[in-house]
Amino acid sequence: MSLKKNMVAGAILSLLAATSLMAGAQTIRIANQGDALSLDPHSLNESLQLSIAANVYETLVGRNKDLSLAPLLATSWKQTSPNVWRFELRKGVTFHDGTPFTADDVVFSFARAKGDGSDMKATLSDIKEVRKVGDHAVEIETSGPFPILPDVISLTMIMSKKWSEDNGAAKPVDKRKGIENTASFKANGTGPYRVRERQPDVRTVFSRNASYWGKIEGNAQEVIFTPIANPATRVAALVSGQVDVMEPVPVQDVARINASPTARVITGPELRTIFLGMDQKRDELLYSSVKGKNPFKDKRVRQAFSQAIDIVGIQKTVMRGASRPTALLVGPGVNGWTEAQDKRAPFDVEAAKKLLADAGYPNGFEVTMNCPNDRYVNDGQICQSVASNLAKINVKVNLATETKGTYFPKILRRDTSFYLLGWTPTTYDAHNALSSLTACPDDKGTGQFNLGAYCNPKLDELTKKIQSESDKGKRDAMIKEAFAIHIDDVGHLPLHQQALAWGVSKKVELTQLADNFMYFKWMSIKP
Repeated sequence: MSLKKNMVAGAILSLLAATSLMAGAQTIRIANQGDALSLDPHSLNESLQLSIAANVYETLVGRNKDLSLAPLLATSWKQTSPNVWRFELRKGVTFHDGTPFTADDVVFSFARAKGDGSDMKATLSDIKEVRKVGDHAVEIETSGPFPILPDVISLTMIMSKKWSEDNGAAKPVDKRKGIENTASFKANGTGPYRVRERQPDVRTVFSRNASYWGKIEGNAQEVIFTPIANPATRVAALVSGQVDVMEPVPVQDVARINASPTARVITGPELRTIFLGMDQKRDELLYSSVKGKNPFKDKRVRQAFSQAIDIVGIQKTVMRGASRPTALLVGPGVNGWTEAQDKRAPFDVEAAKKLLADAGYPNGFEVTMNCPNDRYVNDGQICQSVASNLAKINVKVNLATETKGTYFPKILRRDTSFYLLGWTPTTYDAHNALSSLTACPDDKGTGQFNLGAYCNPKLDELTKKIQSESDKGKRDAMIKEAFAIHIDDVGHLPLHQQALAWGVSKKVELTQLADNFMYFKWMSIKP
């Protein structure tokens, strides 16, 4: 480690030590490799940010510990006609500032989440209207039958209409444009924890909401969240007792932590799929040596990239076995995944070279690859391995790695030619991945995270049918057909589903979910 990195690591550990002295017996200290980029629950559809926000803000419909649907701000819901759902709202709920929660806040929040600057509108594009039918009831009308609507809205968090308007935060912040407002730094939800202090990239302090409407199972009175980018420093902080929970655990440090007398590693499968995307829309790539045309528009080039990347090798050497190679954009645990379909063309460098030559690139070409270095497990190393693999077919990858704070705004502007992304279907259903990642992008939010603008109208037609089909057998058959089209097109390059690894003090009890959300209300710490 360099002198500068040693100094930074030392400063972080000193800060944590001071925090430890000030923390009470029921304080839980959490460290992550990155920070939430904003406190605004509609500004970025990214798991860490949504996980943090979900402790402060709530949705109409939430999740139980087994990921089944649970009533939160809605006590019940039912379909009153093929295109209309009615939600009965919980009475006696207040926001953290004391303002009563009503149907007006729901109507406002859905409009906000669907509006300009929102990163959550992709899931709401087929909602036609949200209307108030009483102070504590709303109807949601969709553009067609939508049997999985309650699942789809399980991450649409409700904000106070009055607080948002009074604080100039009636619209969400747009991370693509670097815009911020009061909701970036302050929060006013109905959830079990309040934000007491916010220092971006330094620490965020949460305190238990004494006026929370529901039961808080855990005993944490205070939660201190600290971003620690350096993996070795995170591990040292856990083992020394300066933090109580940290994630992700570097795969090479699992054994060390488990051998510690003070901590353990909790592992489990994650629903997130890590994949590569390619610009398939522009006539000329923004960042490539190829001029006058776009090589990624040629399926043979995409197939060559797929067969040149050794995903099993990445599993063994980069992920040290803590991943599951995949051919699909969804994995086990997501409705619509089938093992029989999860098979890709074999790793074959010579076949990949021939495909490139047949496409008119016998000597390869150069392309820039954008990659985060602090968002997914070993993301920077994964991209280095991909670059090394592609070099064997004479593709020179100019690797551009950066912190997620600048990475996400860049690729969400589609300012990229070749990129890495991870995706967890928030509905635990394949439709979410199809609608968000493979659908032709439009101005309503469909295909919002299809950043390379892959497009196949037949797949889009199937995705619409999947959304409205209530017969499970027919629906699963359509999902299978949709994925078959995407695989045949080589629309994206799936790599693997990463495994969860949380480092946890032996004094702490918590619940690990496959979507990697960390709920403070289910955390307890022993004195």
